[in-house]
Amino acid sequence: MSDLLLDINLQQVPDSYLAGAWRVAHRVVNRADPASPLAQATNLLLADELLQLQAPSHSATGSWAVQRDELLNRPYLRLNFPNEETRALVTRLRRTTDGARSQLNLYFSSGLEMQLDRP
Repeated sequence: MSDLLLDINLQQVPDSYLAGAWRVAHRVVNRADPASPLAQATNLLLADELLQLQAPSHSATGSWAVQRDELLNRPYLRLNFPNEETRALVTRLRRTTDGARSQLNLYFSSGLEMQLDRP
């Protein structure tokens, strides 16, 4: 089994590749609210339409969906929590050839950037 991560074409990626249990490996807050649940998240679970966020001080449950822009077919994640709705552009997705490991990079409209790992 190789640990080499290969870039996946985001215009052709199946939505199912974005689902799963993700660990926040790195984040850049930029102009986003550092106290927001997303800025403090340690784990995200994207299962069917269920979204679960875990952070040191709290957790939240909501829904998620993949949307694509009409011009370039780029995938966006729409994350819906009871008190917040946000959208993140998927800027990079990398996977091992067997799909056992993945890395997902997201850029939120708030300026928050996240790198998620799925071991």
